[in-house]
Amino acid sequence: MKRLGLTLVAALCLAASTFAAGNQPTTAKWEGNINVSKLSQYLKLTSAQTEEVANISDYFTEKMEKASNSNKKQDELLKTAVYGNLKLMKNTLSPAQYSKYATLLNITLYNKGIELK
Repeated sequence: MKRLGLTLVAALCLAASTFAAGNQPTTAKWEGNINVSKLSQYLKLTSAQTEEVANISDYFTEKMEKASNSNKKQDELLKTAVYGNLKLMKNTLSPAQYSKYATLLNITLYNKGIELK
C-alpha cells in the first residue's frame, strides 16, 4: 500500500513538472555528476551491476557534456546520449530496476531544463 501511494505521488509530481516546464529550450548545460553509490542503493544493484552502471554513467556524463558544449546539432547529440544511455542500462538492469531508472532520468532531465524533441 505504501509503494502504491509513493508511486502515485511520483506520477503526480512528474505530470505536474511536465506541465510546469512548458517549452523550455534545450540550452541548459549538463553539469551533473551521477552519484553511483546512491543510485546503487536506490536500485538495489548487485556488485557486478554497480560496476557496469558506473561505467555507463561515466560514458553518459561524457556524452552529455559534449552535447551541451556543442553549438551545432545539440538536440541530436542530446537525444543520442540519452537513448544510448537507456539502451545500455536496459541491458544491465532488471525490468523493475530499469523502470525506476528511466523515471529517475526523466525527472532529472526535466529538472535540468533539458527537453528531448
